[in-house]
Amino acid sequence: MKKIQLIFLLLVTVLSCSKTEKSWQLSKSIKIAGINPIGITYQNGIWLSDGDHNRVVKIDDLGNVTQSIDSLERPMHISSTEDNIYIPQYGNDMILNWSEQNSSDLVLKDSLDAPAGVWVNNDEMAIADFYNHRILYSNNGTDWISFGKEGKGEGDFYYPTDVQITSHNIYVADAYNNRIQVFDKSGKFVKAIGMDQKMNAATGIFVSKDNLFSTDFENDRVMIFDNDGNLVQELTENIEKPTDLLVEDGRLYVINYRNSLVNIFEYKENLGDL
Repeated sequence: MKKIQLIFLLLVTVLSCSKTEKSWQLSKSIKIAGINPIGITYQNGIWLSDGDHNRVVKIDDLGNVTQSIDSLERPMHISSTEDNIYIPQYGNDMILNWSEQNSSDLVLKDSLDAPAGVWVNNDEMAIADFYNHRILYSNNGTDWISFGKEGKGEGDFYYPTDVQITSHNIYVADAYNNRIQVFDKSGKFVKAIGMDQKMNAATGIFVSKDNLFSTDFENDRVMIFDNDGNLVQELTENIEKPTDLLVEDGRLYVINYRNSLVNIFEYKENLGDL
């Protein structure tokens, strides 16, 4: 009888432990017909840059276009605030600051060469300057620093495509060096992430409180790292040529360039195999 009770207690323990483990799991995929998405942001709904059709569009929960910003020049990795959407245009070397009331081009003393990504956080802004192999950063919108050059070493870039500012750091998708690099806000190199996982074109990134999310374009996967750069999960289900991603309201949105899908993942309990 004691043996049976012990087995029962062990089984209960195993089941309870497995229920506490969570992972990102595919909830649904939304078809976005006629859209080849490159970038994604959230402003009262999901916005996508459709570079092949020179527009940025807002979609509803069914993937239908509800609003469109047209006549752009290959928009890339976009960013948004409460009122504005910032659109880097690879084709005309400009960044458009768009709102419902007004639109204007960002004026810089320094010239861009195919801006591929932008991130805005309050008064801060960072720009991934693709062909110049560098990042521009400002903490006030007026004074800018530039860091990086073409190369393979620490702090060098080989076609950076996306960038994000956090409270202390600047994260860069160093696409064709197949890694993510982290810098402080003076442009000093802090660390690199992803090389051990044999990335192939790290095109889009998103940084949350606990994790770094990165698309791995050529390997058809999303990689999720902890704050120390350790790989904690790899997503491949329905992922095909992913270009960008974001976490919003507890959901992870991943966009596929090749087959025009928005994949939605939720962080759920993982019961495992019993």
